[in-house]
Amino acid sequence: MISVCIATYNGEKYIRPQIESIIVQLDLEDEIVISDDGSTDDTLNIIASFADDRIKVFDHSRDKKQKVKYSFEHVTRNFENALRHAKGDLIFLSDQDDIWCQGKVRTVKQLFEKNDCLLILHDCSVIDVDETVINESYFAANRSHKGFIRNILNNAYLGCCMAFRRELLDEALPLPEAPVPHDIWLGLIAEWHKAVRLCSIPLILYRRHGANTSSAAGKSRLSFTDRISYRLTLLSNVLRRLLIKK
Repeated sequence: MISVCIATYNGEKYIRPQIESIIVQLDLEDEIVISDDGSTDDTLNIIASFADDRIKVFDHSRDKKQKVKYSFEHVTRNFENALRHAKGDLIFLSDQDDIWCQGKVRTVKQLFEKNDCLLILHDCSVIDVDETVINESYFAANRSHKGFIRNILNNAYLGCCMAFRRELLDEALPLPEAPVPHDIWLGLIAEWHKAVRLCSIPLILYRRHGANTSSAAGKSRLSFTDRISYRLTLLSNVLRRLLIKK
């Protein structure tokens, strides 16, 4: 069984084509688990219009007065809510505004069948708001790679390009209270176990625009001091989980 976890917030502009690109690739027993962070636009109505029992929506309305240091913190908690409700043996992460390429699910499932890994990270092509490809390979542009320390220094883990086994989720939840993005958190735990497989095939069209919910956007404009502080927080929390156990 596959669970596709999506975190939504005011995503009416792109959520329909995203879900359409996903649901045609799923079997009848699979599910799309959506956590909505209090959308005030037409997002929830669009989701409801699919009238498909495989789509399950859970409310995660944010505290509008809550102040956070990093913009990814709201996204991370929203995704955590979706992950807690996922029932699948394989879990895929999805943003609300991308497009899955035909055959993505089949390709990833085959990779899991052929590889003894916990997590698969695949490439993507980057598109703009009009679906024009502006970068054929995110891996090439980001110099994506495996490696525990290397990914603390230069994160390759883009959540919308990740799929992982239930065993990894069981170890990763609950997410730490500290501000740590869900995608790099999952990636580093898998890296620690040397259980990551990279796939160089672009399997989604990753849309870049000013309202992206990707956690990567929240760190790009940090000061040098904040970047160091963020990495130390990330490292200490991962080691605490892995070495001390929860």
